[in-house]
Amino acid sequence: MVSVINTIDTLHEDMIHDAQMDYYGLHLATCSSDRSIRIFEVKNGTQRLLSTLQGHDGPVWQIAWAHPKYGKMLASCSYDRKVIIWKEQDGQWIKLYEYADHDSSVNSVCWAPHELGLILACGSSDGSISVIKHHGENQWEATKINNAHTGGCNAVSWAPAVVPGSLIEPPSQNQQNTFVKKFCSAGCDNLIKVWSDKDGRWEEVEKLQAHTDWVRDCAWAPSIGLPCSKIASCSQDRQVIIWTSDESTGGQWTSKTLNEFDDVVWHVSWSLTGDILAVSGGNNKVSLWKEKLNGDWTIVSDIGKGQPGSTE
Repeated sequence: MVSVINTIDTLHEDMIHDAQMDYYGLHLATCSSDRSIRIFEVKNGTQRLLSTLQGHDGPVWQIAWAHPKYGKMLASCSYDRKVIIWKEQDGQWIKLYEYADHDSSVNSVCWAPHELGLILACGSSDGSISVIKHHGENQWEATKINNAHTGGCNAVSWAPAVVPGSLIEPPSQNQQNTFVKKFCSAGCDNLIKVWSDKDGRWEEVEKLQAHTDWVRDCAWAPSIGLPCSKIASCSQDRQVIIWTSDESTGGQWTSKTLNEFDDVVWHVSWSLTGDILAVSGGNNKVSLWKEKLNGDWTIVSDIGKGQPGSTE
């Protein structure tokens, strides 16, 4: 059962494009076409505006919190072609780093698992993906994957820093030491691609084809160490597809359509345990889906705009 427990007046002056809770669920960041980012403290059903961040010259599409081991840090991306990394220092939010090497709107930012270091992936409408890595003392190095997606990249999502199958068979020291960084991306070429770090270079290792229109979002599922990896994708073709790779059967990716919706599907997001998927789309609804033992997916909750909550 899903229900609305709180409504927040963000005081934004235009459309809100993203809202993200921090790791502990105590702070909420929002971003808007009014070019600003707002940080709220959320506590006991109330909220308090802590800061308004202004540094972008266009609509801010997405925000992402870094893991708290790196302090209170937030990344944002915008139509203005910039990525900004913000950090709270002595109670004040400052612009820590600005990256402006894309030729078009930057649509998505996603931090790598904290075990891999402070690394940010950024997807742009210019078709490229940038991977920005922190080297200490506020030194940042960017690696660009040119022509990653024809027509533009809409989303990026990192694979968890867990060796597949490690829950069943603990990985050897060599497997742990040679863990490969991976992330997936979604594009206007109707594709999801999987990228792998090979000696400091990013290589395309998988090209997943099943959608018939722009892929708007992709999300790599968290893992507790089972042999199976999952990626969810959603598209303007109104479909959500679950991609599965099972190491025990060779690791090939297979697709299964979760559902075909009655409107464009904009976003997909996994629960922390990777067994429930949230889907939101142009029908102003958010639905929650869970995989059954037979591999089929069933809706467990459905909530529309202004509804207190409903279950099917």
